[in-house]
Amino acid sequence: MGVTAALLLLTWAGGQAPDRLLAVLARLGEEAEIFAHAAVDLTAEEMLQQRALKPPPRFRPRLGARAHQPPKPDYQTREIVSEYGFSVLQESPGVIHEFRQLVSVNGRKIASPQKARESLVRGLKSDDDRIKRQMLEEFRRHGLASAATDFGQLILLFSPRRQADYYFRAVREDRLGADAVLVVDFQQKAGSGSLLIFEGKTALHQRLDGEVWARQPDGLPLRIAVRTSRTRESVWIRDEAAVDYLMSPHGILVPASVLHRQWAADQLLVENRFRYSAFRKFSAETQVKFK
Repeated sequence: MGVTAALLLLTWAGGQAPDRLLAVLARLGEEAEIFAHAAVDLTAEEMLQQRALKPPPRFRPRLGARAHQPPKPDYQTREIVSEYGFSVLQESPGVIHEFRQLVSVNGRKIASPQKARESLVRGLKSDDDRIKRQMLEEFRRHGLASAATDFGQLILLFSPRRQADYYFRAVREDRLGADAVLVVDFQQKAGSGSLLIFEGKTALHQRLDGEVWARQPDGLPLRIAVRTSRTRESVWIRDEAAVDYLMSPHGILVPASVLHRQWAADQLLVENRFRYSAFRKFSAETQVKFK
């Protein structure tokens, strides 16, 4: 069901007519469908800057006044450059995931950009899930188990057939950079499909709520922000992510940046900042040659 079926779920703060809201949802669904068909032909360079909380040392005696004070959080930082693209696993056809081939970690070269790009494209086009899972595992082997992924394709949550899974409400007008935007709040309905993100080796299915920032007057989605929470070992875990999108020269809405933060209670566990270069259609631009 699409925008028409979702009509009864729409409200406008202040009681105004929902015409602009309907236009935003129509454009959002249109861009999601374009992305679903075209994303698997795109690659880009991704830079991840991560700040993650270090685990406490097993034993370090604390003397004097320090013994009565909680230890200050200690964070480690990493910078990872990868070639980045989208594909599907044969075991879950139709579900698009992110894949990467590492170029460098903290300035240490792993592969040349060209070699990483060639390996990425071969993996993306392969029908062998083992090759794609090897790419996911390599990303984790470099200490990035806390880097939750699969945020770049958040727009797919709002394809026309999935919009009936949410309650939408236009809440305010705002600005994002130089653009005037309409901010639309959404809440996922109980019993509907959930957001799937990968955190280390774990696949997390999470109900979510958040906002869509749509450019005015054409309704182009510029930002999608989501919030999720869950309990893990009796600790309240909260995730927030914001994906900023831009229109590529190929007429496809693509991620420009992602900011993801995760807290345990009030303690920040990890902050991941992803940034992307201009996306390329590898069939024409990456000059990958298959023997």
